[in-house]
Amino acid sequence: MTETVRLTVAQALVRFLSQQWTERDGERQRLFAGFLGIFGHGNLAGVGQALLEEEVRATERGAAPVLPYVMARNEQAMVHTAVGFAKQKDRLQTWACTASVGPGSTNMLTGAALATINRIPVLLLPSGPFASRVAAPVLQELETPYAGDLIVNDAFRPLSRFYDEVVRPEQLPSALLSAMRVLTDPVDTGAVTISLPQDVQSEAFDWPTELFAERVWHVRRPPPETSRVEAAASIIRSAKKPLIVAGGGVHYSGAERALAEFASATGIPVAETQAGKGSLLHGHPQLLGGIGATGTTAANAVAADADVVIGVGTRWSDFTTASRTAFAHRGVRFVNLNVAASDAVKLAGLSVVGDARETLLALTSALSGWSVPDPYRKRQGTLWRRWDKAVWTAYDPPASVTEALGDGVLTQATVIGAVNELSDPRDVVVCAAGSMPGDLHKLWRVRDRKGYHIEYGYSCMGYEVPASIGVRWADPTRDVFAMVGDGGYLMMPTELVTAVQERVKVIVVLVQNHGFQSIGSLSESVGSGRFGTEYRRRGPESHRLDGERLPVDLAANARSLGAHVIEASSRGELEEAIVSAKAWPPDGGPVVIHVGTDPSVGAPDSESWWDVPVAQVSELDSTRAAQRAYAVRKESQRPYLEPAETAQTLSPHPAEPEGSP
Repeated sequence: MTETVRLTVAQALVRFLSQQWTERDGERQRLFAGFLGIFGHGNLAGVGQALLEEEVRATERGAAPVLPYVMARNEQAMVHTAVGFAKQKDRLQTWACTASVGPGSTNMLTGAALATINRIPVLLLPSGPFASRVAAPVLQELETPYAGDLIVNDAFRPLSRFYDEVVRPEQLPSALLSAMRVLTDPVDTGAVTISLPQDVQSEAFDWPTELFAERVWHVRRPPPETSRVEAAASIIRSAKKPLIVAGGGVHYSGAERALAEFASATGIPVAETQAGKGSLLHGHPQLLGGIGATGTTAANAVAADADVVIGVGTRWSDFTTASRTAFAHRGVRFVNLNVAASDAVKLAGLSVVGDARETLLALTSALSGWSVPDPYRKRQGTLWRRWDKAVWTAYDPPASVTEALGDGVLTQATVIGAVNELSDPRDVVVCAAGSMPGDLHKLWRVRDRKGYHIEYGYSCMGYEVPASIGVRWADPTRDVFAMVGDGGYLMMPTELVTAVQERVKVIVVLVQNHGFQSIGSLSESVGSGRFGTEYRRRGPESHRLDGERLPVDLAANARSLGAHVIEASSRGELEEAIVSAKAWPPDGGPVVIHVGTDPSVGAPDSESWWDVPVAQVSELDSTRAAQRAYAVRKESQRPYLEPAETAQTLSPHPAEPEGSP
């Protein structure tokens, strides 16, 4: 006879999650670090009661809870915290998020989309209305005249890598096992959602005790097929000007050393996507920095002439390919090393499906003794030194630039430079949206494999503050700098209160530039003149948002939320603020450095492009001019459809002598 234990569905859920582990390369860790949540009538008596009971049991044993509960202030934000943690942990560990029925649950939708787009594992537990429908419709329940079983949580279906709704206790085990499989799969991972009706959460059931046995989920490293490695090596050997594009898969595989050794042995230069930045550390002779729309001129110059492009763990987003204009060689071929077959086939590339580290090791062996010509290595160094000089100039602009700035205002590049130079190599920079991620992609010098944390798959405003908490929890030995503009800060500053409550030291560098300045610049480029992007009052005569700047005091706002605030209005004050923030006690809670910048002074241009359509007809001269410029850039866009294994290598375009800078 099977031994059973009587628990509610929520109690069984919590007990099961406390026994889940992951293992890779022989190293084990708990899959779940805890629960993030906000309680309401939909989950208070279910998941909330179960977590309370676990805390009481732990206290009685004189131990800390295996799954501690952290009170969030916004449901979207708590998903960002979980994502930040899981990303920093290389997807080997995450958090569970519980929310109440209705708006509490749908607030998590943006977080679900972000997690799935970035392929980061999080477990979402939205609450639903009564499965029994005994008192339907209940508070916050969606009613539709054509489907009695449709609930708002169905909106999670297209945003999740796995979705299930548990309407009977017997369904919980299969839902949980399927959820764990997806959370620990390097290909299929993302948001995992289990919808829990509020009455089912509290329902008792006799569970087989083996459901709560310790389970270890192996995170696999699938090796590539030998024949595909040999085919890739053959294409690379035929290249005169190959280029590697390193994506986030390098980090998640822990393949940084394998990539460094491969690049050193072959001399193939390495450009990095946002997710892949830090795949090579600053100073590596083959590193060319970011690629694409926010890349360096060094990487983009090499990309324009590359005849073979080797993508390692990248999903080839439009920013990476500069909207399919970055690779201009007429016969360019792609070789894609990726654990996900769906990414490995992109751009008609030769598909090599396998773990990034294992594939790079195999390819290094297959290319033993082969290297690019010395003039090509020399050109890489020349282009990089030229770009590096531009970075130093951006960090410390000439007097002609600084004298034109207003009092108490710096350039954004100067702020980035000060943080980069005064932070420790192991510290982490966190960012997500606005002009800051692009400037960081160009300018930030990564000195540790986990030192750069930019969310640019969904580029979600408001990610920075909550995610920085997760990053700090993932490794409390590192200081975390959340770089955020005033637009992003105003989207979601509330988790500063969570950081205060939990005594989490995060350093928020709050850049005040009075509006959505990244979109303002983009608006100008499409002929719309920064319309609706600045924080200004409505003009009494124009009736437009072109009046005086809003008297918003974000430093006072941060103080009101309990953060320690330092205001800086000069380069010297900023440097003192960074040093002071670094010295802040590890358990002292959040520090906010408030600094003003002038958005009119941008970082060095990438000499690249991003496809944003322009109105095809307009009465505005500025829009018509933008449309003419747009049409010219569209002509350079390419489909990249010719199969890599049949494409013929043609002469470089534009032509240039071997070894020219």
